Amino acid sequence: MLNINLDKITDLDFKTKEAYKTLRTNVQFCGNDVKIISLTSCVPNEGKSMVSFNLAISMAETGKKVLFIDADLRKSVMAARYHIQGIDKGLSHYLTGQAEVEDIIYETEVEGLCITVAGPLSPDPTSILDSEQFEQFIENVRDMFDYVIIDAPPLGVVIDAVIIGKYTDGAVIVIEQGMIKRKIVQDVIKQLKRGEVRILGAVLNKVDERIG
Repeated sequence: MLNINLDKITDLDFKTKEAYKTLRTNVQFCGNDVKIISLTSCVPNEGKSMVSFNLAISMAETGKKVLFIDADLRKSVMAARYHIQGIDKGLSHYLTGQAEVEDIIYETEVEGLCITVAGPLSPDPTSILDSEQFEQFIENVRDMFDYVIIDAPPLGVVIDAVIIGKYTDGAVIVIEQGMIKRKIVQDVIKQLKRGEVRILGAVLNKVDERIG
């Protein structure tokens, strides 16, 4: 595996760190069979990618071997957000036969944490995700890591999160407080259930404690 540096990991305050520890514990209590977890949201900008990444870091801090996968093949922001340098291949390279598994997993300076970035954005992400190649990739990393956290696209926009969810042990929905109507969340839940994706729970994000 190659090594990369994440230049812009944010130092979290005590309260936020404790919240991620609680989330981590809740995920672990879902059972020993829950290793591959996807996170989605209803719409963009609910903070799903940040929650996914910080959950992966929190799990790695317990001594677990964790892989974070950026599976948004339509509009990935991870490489730019964390100023990731030195990445040659991403998930879309593997899914289109241009790379092997070991070519797209990168070790980071966070002990125990590896990442796979999306790679070049695909004109037809649904097809390459709903494929034998993606299923095989998930089975490979299941054997390699204690936990795999997948940052999936918002389900209120595209169907990709249901496709990804088929190959996971469960999904978590990230919901921004005060922004998303109940019916939209209910529609997202229906889509996941229709795709036979196990729903592990939800994360209420960007909470303003001043309004109760």
